[in-house]
Amino acid sequence: MSKKFKPTTASRRHMEGYDFSNLSKVEPLKSKTWGFRRSVGRGNTGLITVRHKGGGVKRLYREIDFRQDKLNIPGKVFSIEYDPNRTARIARIHYSDGDKRYVLAPENLKVGDTIITAERVPLRPGNRAKLRNIPQGTEVFNIEMFPGRPAGLVRSAGSKAVVMSKDAGYVQVQLPSSELRKFSENSMASIGRISNLEHSSITIGKAGRSRHLGIRPSVRGSAMNPVDHPHGGGEGAQPIGLPYPKTPWGKHALGVKTRKKKKPSRKFIVRRRKK
Repeated sequence: MSKKFKPTTASRRHMEGYDFSNLSKVEPLKSKTWGFRRSVGRGNTGLITVRHKGGGVKRLYREIDFRQDKLNIPGKVFSIEYDPNRTARIARIHYSDGDKRYVLAPENLKVGDTIITAERVPLRPGNRAKLRNIPQGTEVFNIEMFPGRPAGLVRSAGSKAVVMSKDAGYVQVQLPSSELRKFSENSMASIGRISNLEHSSITIGKAGRSRHLGIRPSVRGSAMNPVDHPHGGGEGAQPIGLPYPKTPWGKHALGVKTRKKKKPSRKFIVRRRKK
């Protein structure tokens, strides 16, 4: 459940936040935590490449084990923690060989639970196995796009994919976008659904809270001058006076396909999310 606030001010009235009561009250693991300088929307030349980013509270980076490649070594959940760099919660795992790592925490994973990565595993949240050994209809997350690479899909709060069918060395998985995609049967995936389902219901409430998150203001093009935006100019609120909405750089702003036509991974898509 998300946390609601008493309407002591106008911005507080509709504000909703996270309920941190179920998180462990421990300090971050020092060996997997370090400071870093965020790019805040700037490229390698120092120029702004992504607008509306900057400022925000300093963060410590937690190194997340997206591979989870410690085969047949059980690990015990020491704590469930907050990570400022991602929407999901993370779990601190103490493995039986003495190693300690952070992994993405699935829903219903609790302190004291045991997880394991192996060829075949019990269908419990957090366990990790090859897709060929996961039954159809099972919810999975943290999926490897190609065997041996760090997992790159289904990693945000509340997301899940579903194992659909298996054929000729491939497993079809329905992704959160509803896209149906083929993966190698040797790709690894974790059982369950990512934690922090309440993330989608959070209401920021006020501009100051966005600034703490490193989000700078967005200004409407129609509120600018003609020199600043194709929508700008005019007295008062005026229509854009164009056949279609434009970006600040004069390109189509709506309905433009952004996917490369000859993207190599296109052959693995069985059904696109958009018809």
